[in-house]
Amino acid sequence: MKLFASAVGISDANPQLLREQLGLALSYLLAGARLKLTPLPLSYPPKLPVQLEPAVIKLWLINPRGMDAPLSEQETSDIFADPPYWSFCWGSGLALAQRILTNPQWVEGQTVLDFGCGSGVVGIAAALAGASRVISCDIDIQALAATAVNAFENNVVLEYLGDFSELNETVDLLFAADVLYDPENLPLLQAFCRQASTVVIADSRVKNFDEQGFFLFDQTHAVTVPDLGEQEDVKQVRFYLAGTMIEIEMPTNT
Repeated sequence: MKLFASAVGISDANPQLLREQLGLALSYLLAGARLKLTPLPLSYPPKLPVQLEPAVIKLWLINPRGMDAPLSEQETSDIFADPPYWSFCWGSGLALAQRILTNPQWVEGQTVLDFGCGSGVVGIAAALAGASRVISCDIDIQALAATAVNAFENNVVLEYLGDFSELNETVDLLFAADVLYDPENLPLLQAFCRQASTVVIADSRVKNFDEQGFFLFDQTHAVTVPDLGEQEDVKQVRFYLAGTMIEIEMPTNT
């Protein structure tokens, strides 16, 4: 069940209608599944360019209540065919959003691209931290719709791109969280470096990351929301940097 044929029209679509359509798409995939407005466990330093209250970032995510029943064979098949990644805030994205909020100097006045945006948390954090423009990119049109709904919920304005190859400009920063689970995505890293002055990767899946031009600069622990009960090793998020150096300040609470 798809909402649009392309990213065109996402920016102008009615957020409430988009949310209703996303809810229908999710329940079509998983009987009884519902979306729930969920506050995220993020903290905000006082130097942010906007005044934020605790847990200000809220996303429409899958409601875990009632979802512990075994999946039918058809549901399992449907999920593998069209996984609703956008209905979770994955640990790497959550951790990257926290780093952006802790280091607003990374993005202030910059043009930022959030690749594989999913629920939109990284782009939303960048917008709140003072980015001049944020482009949310995902090949999954439902992820773009979810990002638009969540951007509206958090009172930020984003731009939307379906196909990264259609990006016709160079951006200041490119963020990508947990996009390396598929080895076929590895060639994208060099494409990222061609399209952005600075590339920051957050990853919890690749254990031996040695891509030329990238170096490990930080790591932390993060849990997907809602909690999937993932193994401890995939809760360890590592951050890699390529391109122009950025000032790195570590949060005191992680």
